[in-house]
Amino acid sequence: MRHSVAAALVASLFATAPPAEAEAALIVPATPVSRADTGFDAFKQGFVDALLAHDPDWALQVGSYRDASRLAIPDPAADLSFAQKWLGQLARHPVGQLSEANRIDRALIENRLRSLQWYSGQFRNREWDPSQWNVGEGFSILLTREYAPLEARLLAVSARLAQVPAYYTAAARALRRPTLEHTQLAIEQSQGVLALLDSPLASAIEAAHLDAERAAELRSRASLAREAVHTWVAHLEALMPRLQRGEGRSFRIGPAQYARKFAYDIQTDLTPTQLYRAALTEKERLHAKMDTLAAALWPRYFPDTPPPKTRLARIGTLIEKLSEQHVAAPDFVAEVQRQIPQLEAWVRDKDLLTLNPDKPLQVRETPLHKRGVAGASIDAPGPFDPAAITWYNVDPLDALPATEQESTLREYNRWTLQILNIHEAVPGHYAQLVYANRSPSMVKSLLGNGAMIEGWAVYAERMMLESGWGDHEPEMELIYAKWVLRVVCNTILDYSAHTLGMSEAQAMTLLREEAFQQEAEAREKWRRVQLTQVQLASYYSGFESIYALREDLRRRDGDAFDLKTFHERFLGFGSAPVKYIRQMMLG
Repeated sequence: MRHSVAAALVASLFATAPPAEAEAALIVPATPVSRADTGFDAFKQGFVDALLAHDPDWALQVGSYRDASRLAIPDPAADLSFAQKWLGQLARHPVGQLSEANRIDRALIENRLRSLQWYSGQFRNREWDPSQWNVGEGFSILLTREYAPLEARLLAVSARLAQVPAYYTAAARALRRPTLEHTQLAIEQSQGVLALLDSPLASAIEAAHLDAERAAELRSRASLAREAVHTWVAHLEALMPRLQRGEGRSFRIGPAQYARKFAYDIQTDLTPTQLYRAALTEKERLHAKMDTLAAALWPRYFPDTPPPKTRLARIGTLIEKLSEQHVAAPDFVAEVQRQIPQLEAWVRDKDLLTLNPDKPLQVRETPLHKRGVAGASIDAPGPFDPAAITWYNVDPLDALPATEQESTLREYNRWTLQILNIHEAVPGHYAQLVYANRSPSMVKSLLGNGAMIEGWAVYAERMMLESGWGDHEPEMELIYAKWVLRVVCNTILDYSAHTLGMSEAQAMTLLREEAFQQEAEAREKWRRVQLTQVQLASYYSGFESIYALREDLRRRDGDAFDLKTFHERFLGFGSAPVKYIRQMMLG
């Protein structure tokens, strides 16, 4: 339910202090080639406006603050109705009458709507994954993105806080048979929500110029919201005994649901089984390459010791030796910060990609409400507020036990940490998402494809090493091969865990003995595959598609091929699936 008084106050403040200029930006249509294209461009605008209104939390993430004061309660029936309505309207725009760019936009919209139907009607993950019920990110955006004066943002916060009790009441009613793993995650992340609604919110209220009545109302609503979160946590904790006895749903989604989710999320012409088999082949190729590198490096690090007789033992022993070179735990986040300017300078000096110095990137410790899935991530603003800060989230190590700290530091050693920063920041996720916000097609920017986004970040690592980053030293080549092996084994792990019944022991064998991961990393990855589905397969799928496209263009264009031109043209298509970008780039 809307809170009309608060909404009116927010609207009045926005009238004097509008959000970022891009908030009002319309979709830039492709050059119309027919009346069909003109009509479809109008349809796209209406669809995007409706999608933003339907999902105000997603709207906040992509930088649209029109409905900032509304906390929507997820409703499968509303999702199905929305999808059915817009699929009906989409059918009025036959694909054969549209330009190539609009045909691809049409395919992206249809995939989004059919995906919404499947998620809400069949996958129904809000019934078994309580971590889907999390109000933290919306409040975090409102408190940290300076799209409007603090007072306006706090009034939006106040309106949202008033809706939190109803939100978590609906969450408790929606749960049917949750998994143990997702319930544990929801409890952990809810503690982060409580922390966010405590001192950060209190500090914001103190810093703002709200009158006493509104400030008191905000504090009261915050108190009631925290009580609602506590009640939600208590509800989840009460479920834990029976979940620990094995009475909950399995985290494994099974072959049929995996195949459907893969089709909607990855949007490739490969089947999950084909990608899995390709990953097994690539794992063998990487092992052979790593063995050659290990043989060359062995005398340098073990001059008086004969190498082990087995290939995996030789590689593993040498990687363990190299992993001793790492920063100290207190310096981990600072070292990430230190490397970003170096990467930016390299990209500029090698003329690999044009970087925009006006698009801010800041490294921060991962907010508590977002921890528990991945150790590093990017929070990028969307095309409606492209000037907002992009956050590079890094989990700090301070609170970990000493043995886990050391294990993590060995995994992210001197060489691996550089590759991680390339992947997450420059020229990986951060750079790609800045380009996506500039795409002429708002649809290609908003309906981003995870395999393209992750694939570009993995491709960026390869491209940087090809350009000479790391001086082509064999240590970097070996550690990079280990990183690529991680990408490959992500696919093997994800497919095997969800469709083949892979056990934890089998996963540890794959990750520790065949992918040479440290104990902490392997444990984190096993936890991640229990909490996510298909996403781990997106890295390898996207990378292979992008690299194949580049090499096809290189062969076609010969001496006329220009790497920077390829990068900037590729990124100019937003975050569309690679198979569609291939169509546009190859004609």
